[in-house]
Amino acid sequence: MTGLSRGAEALLPPPGRRTRRGTEATLLVGGVIIAVIVLLALVSLVWTPYDTGEINPSERLALSSDRHWLGTDKFGRDVFSLLMVGSQTTLLVGLVSVGVAALVGVPLGILSAMVPKWWGEVIIRANDLLLAFPALLLAIMLTAVHGQGVVTAMIAIGIATIPSFARVVRSGAIGVMKTEYVLAARAAGRRPLAIALRHVLPNVASLVIVQASVSFAIAVLAEAALSYLGLGAPPGTPSWGRMLQEGQELLFVAPRLEVFPGVAIALAVLGFNLLGDGLRDRFDPRLEDRR
Repeated sequence: MTGLSRGAEALLPPPGRRTRRGTEATLLVGGVIIAVIVLLALVSLVWTPYDTGEINPSERLALSSDRHWLGTDKFGRDVFSLLMVGSQTTLLVGLVSVGVAALVGVPLGILSAMVPKWWGEVIIRANDLLLAFPALLLAIMLTAVHGQGVVTAMIAIGIATIPSFARVVRSGAIGVMKTEYVLAARAAGRRPLAIALRHVLPNVASLVIVQASVSFAIAVLAEAALSYLGLGAPPGTPSWGRMLQEGQELLFVAPRLEVFPGVAIALAVLGFNLLGDGLRDRFDPRLEDRR
């Protein structure tokens, strides 16, 4: 959860950190991992080896076989099918929560850079107050009011991620506002909204893309943690975090029930982090002169 406030810190690498070949390799590995997860989610929309709601006590805790590639859980459900459908929940939570954070955080960051300095400080200090509320605490509060569910987890993660977008965009927008073409546009009487849309937003878009990738990885981990604690996906909803929760009581009997969803979560987080790392270096102009 603490990573929700640290996404911005890794956006600007020091000179000489990675060559372009290393950047391409990072992008490739991250892209392949994410592509596999997205493919699993898309395929699971139309087909899975078994129905994830089908309970078969006679095949309870079955080992890996031709019938069940990754075995079955304590209810006799096919683990591979659960992983496939669980990827839908993971991607949905990531997309919605990052979308909410970007829709609020990006305009907030641009606004704080364009208004008078003291107003900008007020906005960024209010942003810091929001940063003090971790996603877990927000999820507990929202669950108490609206009940447990994936929507509650998405809203909590999205709200907790807003400060990261706001701070990153503000740092980039402040630099853009000092450029000659923006000063010329202001001198020509262009409206602030036009300046923000035509000059500021396109120049901070790369930062937003990188932050979105980093935040997606954090959202995947946060959703798994919330579901594990019973604050995310309700019982019966396939989720990697929920699979970890349901398998913990059989940790010493069937540890594979913890290993498979744990590996899936780790790969998803790794993939999005590698993608964000590669995009950050791809957008770094200091790599243009390095081979």
